Order: sequence, then structure tokens, then C-alpha cells
Amino acid sequence: MQLSPLQSRLAASVIASCLLFIIYLLLFSPQFALAAELDHTPINHGSGLWSYTTSEDDDGDAIDTLELRRPAYEPNFALFDRSIIGRASGAAKLNNDEPVRSNILPGDTVTYVFEQASVSSRSTQDPSGSLELRNLNESDDDEPVADGERVRRATSTTTLYISANTCDQPGRISPDQTTMDPPQLTLYVSTTSDNTSPGPGQSDDVQKFLVFDEGAVMFNTTLDRDVYLSISAPEVSSQYFSSGSQYNFQVAVSTDEYYHAYDSVTDSNLIWVDSDASSTLLRTRNLTSTPQEAMETTPYVMFAQDRNSVAVNGIRNSYCGLSSWAQIRLLADGSGPISMGMKRSSSDKLMRQEFYVSGLNASSQYTGILALAPTNSTSARKRAVGSTAGKAVVFKETAFDTKPNGACTFVFNLTFCDEMQYAVPGNPALFPNGTALAAFYDNYTITMYNNFQKSLDQVPCQAPPTQQYSLVKNCDDCKTAYKNWLCSVAIPRCEDFSSPDRDYLQMRNINAPFPNGSFVSQEIRDRYGNQTAFANSRNSIIDTDIQPGPYKELLPCDDVCYEIVRSCPASLGFSCPLPDSNFGFNTSYGLRKDDGSLSCNYPGSAHFSSSASIISACSVVAIGIISTLMAIVL
Repeated sequence: MQLSPLQSRLAASVIASCLLFIIYLLLFSPQFALAAELDHTPINHGSGLWSYTTSEDDDGDAIDTLELRRPAYEPNFALFDRSIIGRASGAAKLNNDEPVRSNILPGDTVTYVFEQASVSSRSTQDPSGSLELRNLNESDDDEPVADGERVRRATSTTTLYISANTCDQPGRISPDQTTMDPPQLTLYVSTTSDNTSPGPGQSDDVQKFLVFDEGAVMFNTTLDRDVYLSISAPEVSSQYFSSGSQYNFQVAVSTDEYYHAYDSVTDSNLIWVDSDASSTLLRTRNLTSTPQEAMETTPYVMFAQDRNSVAVNGIRNSYCGLSSWAQIRLLADGSGPISMGMKRSSSDKLMRQEFYVSGLNASSQYTGILALAPTNSTSARKRAVGSTAGKAVVFKETAFDTKPNGACTFVFNLTFCDEMQYAVPGNPALFPNGTALAAFYDNYTITMYNNFQKSLDQVPCQAPPTQQYSLVKNCDDCKTAYKNWLCSVAIPRCEDFSSPDRDYLQMRNINAPFPNGSFVSQEIRDRYGNQTAFANSRNSIIDTDIQPGPYKELLPCDDVCYEIVRSCPASLGFSCPLPDSNFGFNTSYGLRKDDGSLSCNYPGSAHFSSSASIISACSVVAIGIISTLMAIVL
């Protein structure tokens, strides 16, 4: 059959197409397989447009194939940012280390979200994690295979620290209401997209919650997805609190540590030194570890509160709450009843921070609260607590008292006896302030020390060691020991006469009238009035020039006296009474105790915590034993 011209052209085209298809099959030999038959999952490599896949030929050998891959589709909406797609409606966004402050009415809840995407992928990985040699096609369960490429496992190990402080709370209707405090706020946290609005009424299976502790809360979670959190305010009773009042709080998240923190367990770094009727001195422990270190700025701030006041009840662990409501605090312009400063100890040459508080009430009990203010300057904080960030931290409270309006006046900043900072026998009529009284004691001790120096000048202090009076002590040791003893006995540590009787408190000047003209009870005067240790002060110049009236002296520690005997030449004739001797030991010196009480006076003495007192006492005993053995050997 003869084909028409049109049919001939069609047949030729079909034959040519078949020949091209056969040639294609012969040259390229493609392998076809179902998706279910593939053993390995494709892994992206390079720019993301190419990928390797692995399959097997008819003989079971693996074949790597390079394929061109389209980029994954990702929607892009011009009017909506991707970060809010799927986010809970009304949730405010939190940024790293940027605190947010807000008001909230009782019964309401405020919701926030912190997006994982706001933190770079590098920072969400463990910076200390080691790189591994891994095959590009292996799964996470496979053993690493050396393939010339180091890759890091993309597992998130970053911790998100969530913290909040209550800055204000509903006010009490009656200022005298002490039986009930405002209820605390509650923090709710969710890390699942099934609960983007955590809060009251949600299942505990999809959220965590913590009630604020005295106005503060801290919570941390692994940052491997978006984190949703809410602050919820409880309903308050209109019987006790103003119904129109609201809460004010500050919330923050951080990837390095809590922005707000509190420590109500560890012994406070704030130490009460001493008080008189209207002022007190508190200080920190040493802030430096070597004499070469110096601190130019004060790292801490302090708040104080009368223990009978309820003004800070419910916000004692909140920095912003204390900043607004503590009875005694520094104002924003730096004014207030608290004076701060840095001081280097003359004994160990280490630095500490001191707080002098004035304007207190007599015979009152207070609490002092040490805190670190949030600041961009990190050097001071790093020295104080070893941290590199300027966050707000509130520490455990320290209790202190004031004395009655009696014979004791607080002195500090003496030029010679610079370690003596406590209340001393005084008289407001003759010495209206502590500065004038401190100058009197300073001049007296300098005069007494100059007399001692003249005697020591007779000793060959510059002679070779083998020709000196001791192989383990020298004249410098003698000078230090004498100065410590002189300052302890010439400047008595004063307690009010109304203080309870203690074996380490010695009644002094009992025959003199009190500043108000009254006298010690006749019974006490009849019993002790004829004994010098009770009828007079340790130094007669106190009775003649200061005229303090009756008071009680915290006796100097016996080891302060013994150190002179160990350190100074025997030719100077120093000696000390022994305990229970007939030479006035019990009315002249006291013994250190390990129960945490301030049982005797010494340079740098203060109301240390019991643990610190035990360590100090043990150290002194050990030093005393060693020195005694050395003296025996010599």
C-alpha cells in the first residue's frame, strides 16, 4: 500500500522519535526505583540546589547520584512577618536581656513570647562542644566516619532564664494591718505550641507554674523552641486591700543568667559592725583576694527596714520593690540616710564596702538587705560575685539593733586605730557628734603609742637576725601587736547599761549619774560600788574628760594581750593575767566563743555569722598554740 505524502512524513517522525529514545536509553541507562525502596535519606549539600542520593544497582552495589533539586517552598507574605505566624494573639514579644515593666489588675493575665529564632543558631549550640568527623550521608544514629568534613551536631543546649520582680502591689486599707500581706503573682511557662497562652485554667500537662516568693520568681528551661510565658495576678480581698490598686512587675529573659535573682539561703555578705541610738555601720566581707587588687567603685547597694513595718512585706526579694518601698534607701539623686564607701583593711590589706546608716530610732530592731543593682558596668559586679553581667540580685537579710539613748556613741574613720569601728563611751553634752569623740580617742592613743615607741627605740631592731631578741619575731611584729592591744583597751567597746548581764560585759562607772540624772540601783552600788573595776572606767581619762555615766564594756580578747608577750622583747616587761587568776582577768579580758556571739573585742570585730565566728576562733586558737610552742622552743 502506497502512503500519501502526509502519511509518509508522520511515519518518518515516529520512527525518528523511537530511535532517539532508544539511543537515550543506551547512553544514559537511568535507574528507576520507588521512593519506598530507597535506603538513605537525601542530605542537602553545598548551596542547597544539589543533593546526593544513594541507590543500588542490580548487583547490590551502592551508586551515588547528584541531582538538581528545587529549593523548598517557603511562603512570604508582604503584610505579615513570619515571626508572628502561629503566635498567640496578644502575646508581647520579649528580647534577650531587655526587661519589660507593666501594670496588671487583680484577676488579669499578661502573656509574652520569646522566639527561639531571635537567638542566633551559633549561640543556641554548646560553644564548648567538639566538632565530629561525620559522613555526609550518615544518620544521627550512625557512627562518625572520617570523610574530610567536620560538622557539629545541631542540638540546642542553650538555657533560657526567666525571672520577674513585683515592683508594686495593692495597698493595704489599714497601715496597721499586719496579719495579711497582698497575695503573690504567678508565673506560667509553656514550651509547646499547643498552649500559646499559659495561665489559670490551662492543664498542668502543657505548662509549668511558680508562685512568686516575696515578690520574685526564677525559672529556666531549655531553649529548643519558642517559649510562652504569662504573669497572672490573683484576686485580692476588698476587706484588706484597696480594690482599685494594681500590681506592677518587671519581667525579663536571658540566655546567660537570671536578670533578676535572689538568695534567701546563703549567709549574707552583709555584716553588722555596731550601732548606737541613732546610727549603725554595716560592711561586706572582703571583696578582693590579694593586697594588690583595688576597687574604685562600690558594687553593692543596701536597703534597711524596721522589723515592725509591713511596707516591704511581699516584695523583700524584689530589687525594684525595695527600691520603691524600703524605709531606708538611697534616692534616685543619690541622697538619703545611707553613706557608702570602700575601705582597705589595715590588717590584711583587702578591700570591703561599708554602709553608714543614720537617722535610726533608739531601741529598735532593723533588717539590712544587700543588693546588686542592674548596671551596664560589669567590672564591679564581677569582683563582687564573679559574674560578668549587670543584673539585679537581692541577698539574704541581716538583722541589727540600735541602743537606747545612753552613754554609747558610734565612732569610725579613726586615723590611728582605723580598725576600731563601734560604739564607745561618750557624752552628747560634751561631744555632740561621733567625729569630735573619735578625734579625742585618736589623740589619746597616738600619745600612748609614741611613749611605747620611745621604749622600743632602745631595742636593737636593725641588728642582724641572729643578734635580735627572737628568731621568729621582730620589732615590726611587736609594733603591730602593741597597736592592736592599745586600741582595744584604750577605746572600750560600749554597750548600754540596760543590756542583759553577760560574763563578757563588765559594768563600768556605776557610781556616776546617767545623762538624765538618775543612778544605778542602790543594790548594785552597794554590792560593787567599792570595787575599782566597777566604780571606774578602764582608763581614768574617760571618766574625767568624757564623763559618760554608767555603761558596760565588751572586754578585749585575751589573745590580743598574749600576742604582745609573744611578739615584743622581754625587756619591755609585758605580761598578761591568766584566766581564773586572782589578778583581775575576769574584769579585764574576755574569751572568744564559737557560738557566733561577739564575746570579746578585737580590731576588726563585728557581729559575724556563727560559721565565720567558728572559723575565726579556731584560727586564733591554732595560731596561739603554734606561737606557744615556738616560745617554748626558744
